[in-house]
Amino acid sequence: MEYVQLNHSDLTVSRFCMGGCPMGGYQWGETNQQDFVRAIQTGLEAGVTFFDTADTYGLGQSEKTLAKGLGNHRKDVVIQTKFGVRAGNGKTVIDNSPAWIREALDHSLKRLNTDYIDLYVVHYWDRKTPAEEIIDELERQKAAGKIRYFGLSNVKPNELPQCVPHKGQFVTAQHEFSLCCRDKEGELRLLEAEMDTTPMTWGSLGQGMLTGKYKEGVTFPVNDRRRREVYVNFHGDKLKRNLKIVETLKMIAAVHNVSCAATAIRFIMDYLPTAIPIMGVKNALQMQDNLRSLDWHLSPEEVSLLNRVSLEGEHESEEKGIWQKEF
Repeated sequence: MEYVQLNHSDLTVSRFCMGGCPMGGYQWGETNQQDFVRAIQTGLEAGVTFFDTADTYGLGQSEKTLAKGLGNHRKDVVIQTKFGVRAGNGKTVIDNSPAWIREALDHSLKRLNTDYIDLYVVHYWDRKTPAEEIIDELERQKAAGKIRYFGLSNVKPNELPQCVPHKGQFVTAQHEFSLCCRDKEGELRLLEAEMDTTPMTWGSLGQGMLTGKYKEGVTFPVNDRRRREVYVNFHGDKLKRNLKIVETLKMIAAVHNVSCAATAIRFIMDYLPTAIPIMGVKNALQMQDNLRSLDWHLSPEEVSLLNRVSLEGEHESEEKGIWQKEF
């Protein structure tokens, strides 16, 4: 296992963060809570100490499943959960108001069966609550002992100026990044440069595209969100381009005797040497496979090749519906 210390904190975490979006159990195909529990336990046994979730994943189900999987290991791990997306009655709104922060935090604490959250992350900015109000409320909750640190997620360039005056207060910053999705790389690097945050990547396997399991003409059942065109990795010209990336991945993976998934994760770690990939796994076998990304390196030539192949044709905007891709 590889471990890193998060910037501006005393938190040392595994450089492998288990992601909680699939644990919400909503629109990820067939899922089973016990499979997630076993995946969490498999990660714990391998030394995984970092877990990411959000209150909106499965309307809180992800947090409940994480608590069940961790059992009596709560003190041994770092939990990062997110707030700011208020869902209910068929509607989803972004809300960063202090009142919602307090309410959302109390609900998350209850679902996670804990009295503190290590990292509380602004999931999305609502563009109406001033940054100072958000941060003041987070600082109050920190002083109350309910959270230890806080972080950022999905910050757009025009939102960065309101964050910069608070450099050192935010510990992590997340963005979508993978060999399939490079258009947020600039934001991820800018946040690290301007805010000194530890970068984290979500969608690290392109919602499963980079596992090598899928071919042209792939279809998904009605209970799998990837059938929607907002999941561009599996549709049209983007799918064709991604399959070329996968072919290169397969070639390099064979050299190292690991899977496409492990190779794609290792690319992130070697290309962005300070970044922590967030990995959403559905069962213990996927956890074991993804963990094979650790404790080795791609050669500089392999990193360069994957970088070049993944950037070919990377010109279309993927901004459409980015927030929908997580829920």
